[in-house]
Amino acid sequence: MTYTSTGSPGSIGGATRSYMGSDDGMKTLATLLLLLIPSLVLAEDPLPSWNEGPAKQSIIDFVEKVTDKNSDTYVPIYDRVAVFDNDGTLWCEAPLPMQVYYVLAALKEKVAQDPTLAEKPMVKAALAGDFEKLLQGTHYDGLVEIIGLTHAGMTTTEYDAAVKAWVKTFRHPRFDRSLAGMTYQPMQELLRYLRANDFQTFIVSGGGADFMRVFAYRIYGIPTNQIVGTNTLTKFELVDGKPVLMKTMDHMFVDDKAGKPVGIHQFIGRRPIAAFGNSDGDQQMLEYTTIDNPYPSFGLLVHHTDAKRAYAYDSHPPSSGKLVTALEAAPKYGWTVVSMKDDWKTIFFGSE
Repeated sequence: MTYTSTGSPGSIGGATRSYMGSDDGMKTLATLLLLLIPSLVLAEDPLPSWNEGPAKQSIIDFVEKVTDKNSDTYVPIYDRVAVFDNDGTLWCEAPLPMQVYYVLAALKEKVAQDPTLAEKPMVKAALAGDFEKLLQGTHYDGLVEIIGLTHAGMTTTEYDAAVKAWVKTFRHPRFDRSLAGMTYQPMQELLRYLRANDFQTFIVSGGGADFMRVFAYRIYGIPTNQIVGTNTLTKFELVDGKPVLMKTMDHMFVDDKAGKPVGIHQFIGRRPIAAFGNSDGDQQMLEYTTIDNPYPSFGLLVHHTDAKRAYAYDSHPPSSGKLVTALEAAPKYGWTVVSMKDDWKTIFFGSE
């Protein structure tokens, strides 16, 4: 038995945007979320923004298989763990990942306060838009340096406030849409569909865990304790007699490539039965999920094939999201490959 929400496709997104743009929107959003829970009703089409075809049907077949109590493929609710990459899978990552836009905005503020920072080579590259230089190295070493300048040395409360302030003003340079408006409508439906069938949905992303935790619940309905991302050591201190958590750049854990299965083990502690990604950085996560899993498992890759409504890339992404080896591995492991152009009726979430 499958369920989905009867709400209009853009209704939650509208509530999210209202919250992002006003200080008193929390109560409105909370009320809407509570109203949404009893509105989960039996529906013929749980994924209305997906075109009919093998990709959509593979999702439905898998969910029905693992939720049928009369089947030997039934998976107990506790073990229905689904993991999602974020950048390029749940929302747009082109021409730059969303966190990079925040980093650049924060960097400009830092340089305005301390002009000597502009002499640093990586700061120069960032301000000049030389992202190829920033993304060099195994773990994007230049970008990590810039993240250190804009993320470390502040309390977690200060960081949350800075990201929230930025979210309220962000507009995508091509589509002029808010942060919530750059999420993918079909993937939002998929998240709701899985949760309606008692899956626990986690984000497992190379993006910063603290960055995603600021908005993940309001945008995706995924609580902060179900966010796994790149992180560094946080230190507890008493400042003026009050407890604070200070962000540092020490002991960085990069939640990408082989780091994703490690992060899943460390922070979730259960092996997923479903994994969703869009790049070679997600390949090991899909392998960990689908190879020799004692339960029925499912892997899916979002292939960016729609240059008109979004972006088209695989081997030559605008900045990140290279998809070559994972695409080659998909037939071998039975992963579903979704063509955004052919499989999605709608790309972005909401009417904005």
